[in-house]
Amino acid sequence: MQVGIAYSEPAQQVWLNIDVPDDATVRDAIEHSGILRQFPHIDLATQKVGIFSKVVKLDSPLRAGDRIEIYRPITCDPQTVPRRDVADDDE
Repeated sequence: MQVGIAYSEPAQQVWLNIDVPDDATVRDAIEHSGILRQFPHIDLATQKVGIFSKVVKLDSPLRAGDRIEIYRPITCDPQTVPRRDVADDDE
């Protein structure tokens, strides 16, 4: 079956379509894709992964057409980032 793997960094975005066995898990697909060689700093032990924006475990089974996403850690504290006032954008 075919699934997609998506990973994004500020300077580069990757979308891979790969074929995996019907009983493949999220981990199987990520390892089979070669994305860990392309981005050796990805740490599946600490980074979250998801399917279509829903966080899942690495041993989750896949269905044909799933999009696996590897999420980067948050690098800023949302409480320290100033909020944009929507009203200011309308002026």
